[in-house]
Amino acid sequence: MIFHPGILALLLGSALTSSMLCYCAYEGVRIIWGWDIRSGSERQLELERRTYLVSLVMSYVLGFQLLSLFLFIYTADTLSPLFIGAMCAAGSLKVNGFGYPALILKIVTCLLAGLWLIVNFTDNKAPDYPLIRIKYWLLLCITPFLIAEASVQAGYLLGLKPNIITSCCGTLFSTDVNTVISDLLALPRLLSQGAFLASTLITMALGLYVYLKTKGACLFSIVSLFHLFISVTALISFISIYFYELPTHHCPFCILHSEYGYVGYPLYLVILVSALSGLGTGIISPFRKIASLHDVIPHIQKRLALISILANSVFILIAGYGILFSNLSLAAY
Repeated sequence: MIFHPGILALLLGSALTSSMLCYCAYEGVRIIWGWDIRSGSERQLELERRTYLVSLVMSYVLGFQLLSLFLFIYTADTLSPLFIGAMCAAGSLKVNGFGYPALILKIVTCLLAGLWLIVNFTDNKAPDYPLIRIKYWLLLCITPFLIAEASVQAGYLLGLKPNIITSCCGTLFSTDVNTVISDLLALPRLLSQGAFLASTLITMALGLYVYLKTKGACLFSIVSLFHLFISVTALISFISIYFYELPTHHCPFCILHSEYGYVGYPLYLVILVSALSGLGTGIISPFRKIASLHDVIPHIQKRLALISILANSVFILIAGYGILFSNLSLAAY
């Protein structure tokens, strides 16, 4: 199975990405210990050039991590016919103990890499690079997560064996099993809908407040993180069933299939974009006290808040379209 194109792409891409990040971490250590913006020495000039190289490399790392997240899910989905009982990626990821941890780590590394790029973009807007050491300490903290993600993913992909009996999504995402997901699905439908509606309104209202007043960024960041979990829960618990037109089908992966117009991909993408832009407004907020960033950060926060509002709006439009034009009616349930 290692010669499957998706598996080869994921393994080689993760190895390359991990190598690039380790190189960036090495350069980060050099910059942390040797940086002196007041110096005009040859070494300082070299370090300044290195910062641009690291920024470029990290941009590619983030791009691949985002692509890798959806490629990982797509590959797991295409492998499902090889496993007895699997109907989609839900069953394929359950084949061994590394599947779902790899997926969670991929999401975490995507968010961390995105936040680093936001901090880096902010720092590059100031002539004195006031966040240079902070962002490279952050880079050193991100590196173990990405290496762990690559290792866990390798453990999952290299441990795949054909004809293994696994569980289908109907079993994994059911109220009949004793899991966290089943507990969420067992919640009253009106409660889930109300929580999602309230979370969306609060998040967008705070985003609009940050956009108009450039205040409340930290609160908006915290709320955006909670909204990420609530949105995914809402998608599993009640939004997806309108696309499936089946009140008992709560799989978060079948919605990525062609028979549903691949609608899951844009839904998950805007959820990630909303969370990342919301978290970004908060992570740079403490640096507004720095003189060279005092006028820069509010503009960046406004832009991030607007992106978050637009991403949430797209999610509502897509989900609302699926609900309004679905043939499913839950009046009887």
